[in-house]
Amino acid sequence: PPVTRIPGFVSMNEAYFSPDGKYLIMQARRDTTEIDYHTYVVSLDGSDVRRINDKGSDACSFFFPSGDRLVWTSTKDNLKLVEGDFSNPEDYPVGSELYVSDLYGGNVQRLTENNLYDAEVSVSPDGRWVLFGRNTDGSMDLWRMRPDGTELTQITNTDEEQEGGCFYLADSETIIYRSWLKKDEGGRGRPMTIFTINHDGTGREQITTDPGLNWAPYPSPDGKHFVYVRMVGRGNFEVFLMNIETRKKVQVTDNPAFDGYPSFSPDGKTIAFASSRGMPGPRLLAIHLMDISKFFPMVAE
Repeated sequence: PPVTRIPGFVSMNEAYFSPDGKYLIMQARRDTTEIDYHTYVVSLDGSDVRRINDKGSDACSFFFPSGDRLVWTSTKDNLKLVEGDFSNPEDYPVGSELYVSDLYGGNVQRLTENNLYDAEVSVSPDGRWVLFGRNTDGSMDLWRMRPDGTELTQITNTDEEQEGGCFYLADSETIIYRSWLKKDEGGRGRPMTIFTINHDGTGREQITTDPGLNWAPYPSPDGKHFVYVRMVGRGNFEVFLMNIETRKKVQVTDNPAFDGYPSFSPDGKTIAFASSRGMPGPRLLAIHLMDISKFFPMVAE
């Protein structure tokens, strides 16, 4: 299928749709003067750009389903701490906190306050829970809390598994996420597996069984499918679509460049994904849009 690129940025990553499907929220660098990534909201044609935060370094972000609020990750209040690297699990920023704001970066409310890595944040479809990953003394687990920061609840508590990249399915109770084993850290091509779990910590189920890298899952609005990333051949990351019930999968991107971090539009027809295709370096990514409607029949029963 044809692919459309969002214009106007030097590098972009991890983009998620607004509830009306007209905007994306992401971390990005607008131009070469920006050293750190910051949270932006941008229209699909790139004409309306809003920088939500301009201090520190930002990572994952998400729209509330009400469409009037955002949640985002930043080190902006912990600039004196060791900077760290959001892309390196062994050097995550210990000062990354979670914030809620309006659509323009105003009315900011800080949700977390600790010297930990709090990131990989999303919101349940019913808007009642903020879901995120927290790294405590080198151990990653899934957590949830109310949008005002109350009722903080730990979902997973494992010594050997590093859970993250978590999103609620359509029922606002089931969570899909990726995990790797601590013993596999440090090497290239670290194996990862995708699971689902109830948000009370029960009913964990392994979804992917292929060896190697299975990561960056994102559920479809119908709650029956998800997109994720696998390595095809040597070092080629591609986006796949899987039916959760049948476990049938199909490859939806096909390009020698990096393709990853997919997310669905609210109507479930389009994905946004980050890709290095056409970029001047492999670590510089742009957000692309692609209609994947034709692939759903391929993973049906």
